[in-house]
Amino acid sequence: MPRQNKLVFDFNSALEHLESDSKLSASAVSALSNATRQNLAAFAQTWIRLPVERRQQVAQMLVDLAEKNIALDYNLLFRYLLNDDDAQVRALGIDGLWEDEDVALIKPLIGFLRSDPKARVRAAAADSLGRFMLLAEYGRLPQASYADLIYEALLATIRGGAEDLDVRRRAVESLAYSSREPVRDVIAAAYADDAAEMRVSAVAAMGHSADAYWRRTAAAELDSPDPRMRYEAARAIGELEYRAAVPRLIELLDDTDREVQRVAITALGQIGGRAAKDALTQAAASEDEVLCDLADEALQELQFSSDPNFLLFDLDVDDESDLLDELSVSEEDDE
Repeated sequence: MPRQNKLVFDFNSALEHLESDSKLSASAVSALSNATRQNLAAFAQTWIRLPVERRQQVAQMLVDLAEKNIALDYNLLFRYLLNDDDAQVRALGIDGLWEDEDVALIKPLIGFLRSDPKARVRAAAADSLGRFMLLAEYGRLPQASYADLIYEALLATIRGGAEDLDVRRRAVESLAYSSREPVRDVIAAAYADDAAEMRVSAVAAMGHSADAYWRRTAAAELDSPDPRMRYEAARAIGELEYRAAVPRLIELLDDTDREVQRVAITALGQIGGRAAKDALTQAAASEDEVLCDLADEALQELQFSSDPNFLLFDLDVDDESDLLDELSVSEEDDE
């Protein structure tokens, strides 16, 4: 097929490429963006002829490209993938819809969570329901009953003793977006769990909760020997805007784990203040291109932040213990 070597694809030639023996081309998959209903019919005819390995490759590339380029829109295709026979493809279809806030997805996602035969799909559904739990918290769902449906489905999953650990972990992380009273107990139980993976998810949930009650608990995990825990703790500290943890976050810019370094920069940008800004400025001037770019982005976030408290409450305290003392009163109020 001569079209296999084309550098520019339209939708139909991209479909031909999918059926070829050629290595999957990002250019071809990019051409599947903004599909119409007519395009979807042609895509479906092609899709059913693809072997499962090729479908998995295409689905993964659709997700990867959509994450890298916000101009690409595969939502119609992702919805089609939800009906695939292969669990990996179904899970990727759910993952690809991570920005879709259409409430029509809520009941299907709950259906996947409750009854899909594969844990990978149930875990993806639990994770995806988190954004709707957050929308409910912001009052952005058209009916209050949606919030009840999501909350009850996630809570039942967490309490289901026979459920797969990864599914329950994702459910804890998503339920944490709710401010309902039982959620704090759910997070506490997850943090006390014997499984290290569940404890990591509990710290992630602390950040999602926006509950200042968890600030010091999350901060203590910045010293964890487990890089997964340090990562989630740093991210939670950023979400909770815990100024007292800034000195430790600055130390994490030299962490042995690359992802921990990256999330520490993001957290500093979320928290702000003089010490955070100075550390980010220094990182932005470093020879490490990756951290330099991230620090630049964090500094821009600080510059355009709408929170006036960055200036009103900026503390210049060198010793972390002194800073903890400064904040102890407000911490008690938060709790």
